[in-house]
Amino acid sequence: MRSFELKEHTADVAVEAHGDDLGETFAAVADGLTAAMCESVPDTGERFPVTVRAESREALLFEYLDDLIYERDVRNVLPAAHEARVEGDGEWVLEGSAQAVPLDAVVAREVKAVTYSEMRVEETSEGWEAYVVFDV
Repeated sequence: MRSFELKEHTADVAVEAHGDDLGETFAAVADGLTAAMCESVPDTGERFPVTVRAESREALLFEYLDDLIYERDVRNVLPAAHEARVEGDGEWVLEGSAQAVPLDAVVAREVKAVTYSEMRVEETSEGWEAYVVFDV
């Protein structure tokens, strides 16, 4: 079962997320990114695909979140209701989707960027855990 929690982090915001597998965990981090940008998200907007590749789990998480921020900036949407599937060993691949909520339908705060600062992706006895800091 996936979950996330927003954490205060000096002048930034962090997300700690959990999931049964990497896909659930990455989607939970993305849900945390959405929550960091907007407290109330309407159920509106088309879904769009997300595919990223990277050389490590941490790099894949970074690229995934960076891609979602890019979609926000270029398409003027708040990515929400995330779904992700992660596979890899050597090259890591994430295939998923998100709902494109029009920015004019929400009151959103700006998250400038995802950072590698303190980022971790770890397997635990209960599944997977990730921690990511966002620059606000």
